Amino acid sequence: MTLALLTLASGLALLVWSADRFVEGSASAAHHFGIPPLLIGMVIVGFGTSAPEMVVSALAAFNANPGIAIGNAYGSNIANIALILGLTALLCPIAVHSQVLRKELPILSLVTAVAAWQLWDGRITRHDAGTLLAIFAGLIAWTIWQGSRKREDTLSSEVEEKLTIHHLSIRRAALSMAMGLILLIISSRVLVWSAVKIAHEFGVSDLIIGLTVVAIGTSLPELASSVIAAHKGEHDIALGNILGSNLFNTLAVIGLAGIINPLAAGPEVFNRDIPVMAALTLSLFIIGYGFRGPGRINRMEGAVLLACYIGYTAYLIYTVFGRQA
Repeated sequence: MTLALLTLASGLALLVWSADRFVEGSASAAHHFGIPPLLIGMVIVGFGTSAPEMVVSALAAFNANPGIAIGNAYGSNIANIALILGLTALLCPIAVHSQVLRKELPILSLVTAVAAWQLWDGRITRHDAGTLLAIFAGLIAWTIWQGSRKREDTLSSEVEEKLTIHHLSIRRAALSMAMGLILLIISSRVLVWSAVKIAHEFGVSDLIIGLTVVAIGTSLPELASSVIAAHKGEHDIALGNILGSNLFNTLAVIGLAGIINPLAAGPEVFNRDIPVMAALTLSLFIIGYGFRGPGRINRMEGAVLLACYIGYTAYLIYTVFGRQA
């Protein structure tokens, strides 16, 4: 047990560090090749911060641990909105200026509805997974088209400034990207092994471990980048990290895992976790969209989101230990 806990902590630390190296190297390399900053912020950085979820869920599916694969993706979505965005807004209210991000909010709501519909029968088939990946490819194409049409945007300006400050040579960018990716795979492997070991030791389902420990661990890159971005006044990057990550988790992470191995989900996923994820997504759409002008997520709303996450986690703990008492 002690070895598993130490391995879990080490795996999480290495996962966060390697994801940061991968994002930094990928963004710098893309900038060298002339990719617009808006696309770097929405696609490459969004992909990079979700790379831990993708690799962990893919390995979990390959090892026939569907609970960790599903719990990691949906648990990360819940943590991204309630924990990370709530904590970020509590520390620094988030203003939503970017028109592109405001267009992504309703899309995220629709994608969440698709996820709920697919889990109606308690499983993600390969056909379902293929549909998710096709939608993801369509969204990427749409994003690229939108980015090529829109020349001026606050998100674009913020990403351009960050890339200028953290400039890497093409050689260092490629090295950082390669090293980050290799260590990302290794740390994800370690994380999945230790999470399964701990779950079996405590008699807890893989799903609960995926929804809590693994989900929070793989969401740490989003937490770090969002808090730092909001503190620096880069509000659209802070929100863009969350929106991009949740779209990526719901479509690409579950899609890839389902292609590798069809995923079976217990009724609690549809009855408990999907409604929580949907409600949080809808609340984000309501408080962040800004129907009569720029949207804003204030400290009070951030505190409510954070309280929702604490309540959800407490309920998960109760379902495991409270009913055993």
